[in-house]
Amino acid sequence: MDIGKFPPLLLEKLLQKKGVTDPRVLLGPGLGEDAAVLDLGDTLLVAKSDPITFATDRIGWYAVQVNANDIACTGGTPRWFLATLLVPEQFTEDQAEELFNQVLDACNSIDVALIGGHSEVTYGIDRPIVSGTMLGEVTRERLVRTGGAQEGDSIIVTKGLAIEGTALLALERAQELRDAGVSDDTITQCINLLDLLGISVLTDASTACTVAQVHSMHDVTEGGLITGLREVATASGLGLAIEEGSVPILPPTIEVCQALDLDPLGLLASGALIITLSPEYVPSLLSGLEKKGIDGWEIGRMMPKEEGLISIGRTGEVELPQFSRDELARYFSRPQA
Repeated sequence: MDIGKFPPLLLEKLLQKKGVTDPRVLLGPGLGEDAAVLDLGDTLLVAKSDPITFATDRIGWYAVQVNANDIACTGGTPRWFLATLLVPEQFTEDQAEELFNQVLDACNSIDVALIGGHSEVTYGIDRPIVSGTMLGEVTRERLVRTGGAQEGDSIIVTKGLAIEGTALLALERAQELRDAGVSDDTITQCINLLDLLGISVLTDASTACTVAQVHSMHDVTEGGLITGLREVATASGLGLAIEEGSVPILPPTIEVCQALDLDPLGLLASGALIITLSPEYVPSLLSGLEKKGIDGWEIGRMMPKEEGLISIGRTGEVELPQFSRDELARYFSRPQA
C-alpha cells in the first residue's frame, strides 16, 4: 500500500468488523470521527491516539499538539497524555532527552499532565517515531461530533492552509525547494508558520463552542482540506458545496506547492479547523475568533446528500477532488536525488 492513512474503503471495511460492545461507548470508531467518547458519569471521557511519522524536528511537540487537537474537536479539554517514544539505534542519550523534553514542554504549555507511556530503542527504523494517547473531558451538553453537521450549515475554516505541510516541506526538503527556485527567505517564512500561526486548534475550538451553537468540528490533517471536508460529509450523511475562491490558501503554501507540483488542497494542514453551524451564528463566530486573533473564512454550505460534493469556481461546478493519500506523503515517497 502507499504511504499514508489506510484508504477510506479499506478503513470502512475494517470498521465494519464487530468486536466487544459496551453501552458506555457514546462515540466509537468511525470515518472522520476525531476521538472516542466514554460515558463515565457526570463527565464524559474523550480518548485519542495518533502517531507522528513524517517529522523529525520537533516531533515530540507535534505529537502533543495533534492529539490535543482531536480532543478539542469534540468540544472537550485535553487533560492527560501518554507517549510512546521509538528511536533508532543511532540515537544518542542527549537526543533522547531532547525528545522527552519536547513532549514534556508541549504538555506543560497546554496544562496537560504527562502520565505515562513507553520508550524504546527500536530495530529497523531510521528516524524517531512518537505515538501519543491524549485523554480529556467534556460535558454532555458541550459534546460535538464530526458527524453532527446539518443540512444548510455554513462551513467555516480557520487560520488558513496548509500550515503543517508547508512547514514540514521547508524543514525536511529545504534543498529541494531551493533547487526548484524557492528563496531562503520564503523557506524561513514557511518554517516560521509553526510559531506564527501554530498547528493547535484549542483556542479555535474553545472559542467556537463559547460564542456559537456549533454542530460539527474537524481538524484538517492528513489529506488536507478536501479530505477533511469529505470526512465531515461522510460522517454526517450529507453533501456539500464550497466556493473555490473563498478557500484561504496561505501565500507561502501556494509558492511551495507550485515549486514542487503539489496540490495545496490535499496537503497536511493541521492548524486549520473546519466548523459547521447555522448561518445565523456565523457573524458571532467570526467576531469571536477575531477577538482571539484568529482569522476565519466562510467557504461553503452543507447540502443534501444527493447534491454530492462540489466545488464552485471560475469554470462552474465540478466534483470535489479526491486524494488517495496526502500530498506530503506522496512527495516524501519519491526517490530523493
